[in-house]
Amino acid sequence: MLSVENLHSYYGRAHILQGVSFAIAPGEVLVLLGRNGVGKSTTMKSLIGLVRPARGRIDFAGADIAGWEPHRIVRTGLGYVPEERRIFSDLTVLENLEVGRQPARGDRPAWTHERLFALFPNLAVMRHRPGGRMSGGEQQMLTIARTLMGNPSLILLDEPSEGLSPLIVEQMAHAILALKQEGVTVLLAEQNLHFAARVADQAAVIEKGRIVWTGTMTALRDDEATRSAYLAV
Repeated sequence: MLSVENLHSYYGRAHILQGVSFAIAPGEVLVLLGRNGVGKSTTMKSLIGLVRPARGRIDFAGADIAGWEPHRIVRTGLGYVPEERRIFSDLTVLENLEVGRQPARGDRPAWTHERLFALFPNLAVMRHRPGGRMSGGEQQMLTIARTLMGNPSLILLDEPSEGLSPLIVEQMAHAILALKQEGVTVLLAEQNLHFAARVADQAAVIEKGRIVWTGTMTALRDDEATRSAYLAV
């Protein structure tokens, strides 16, 4: 589904990603784990085109999309949910969803309001509420739902559990597992190892812009040395 090879990205002269490589199979949930400032968000922004990689390949949907403009990448079926959420606070839930609408892709069923309300029941009861009058967790759900209205085959979720209550985090975990059952491939950037263990099949640990460990989530749970070296606070 997605293959990233030797990806290098900069902010000015700061060399942030230094040869990042990993791959995701169709229908899989892969979590990119690491502490703050190690390159997780930069990886996401490089994949979606908000940061232009200096070199490396990003193979998705049969093409090397490295360096493409974000709107062109989105049209190939890659969705992005940023850490900052960025909903339209003056628009209602339904209006926010309509902003993200794109045509159906191939023979895959398109996401509709009602399918999304089944996935996120909290949104169903506030469909006419402005985004600015929602909690942070509800806004996070709305951002994911709006991205799904674009009918992506792969969705990037940047720190979806950060700053949310335990109840909302639990609902978020159920939603990601439901997306997997729908056949949506998920790349997740996270610091919350417990949350990642609930939803992910595979893990890639990033440290100082390099992938230092890859494997199954089960193997990572059993690898105390790796968790202590790269994930412990």
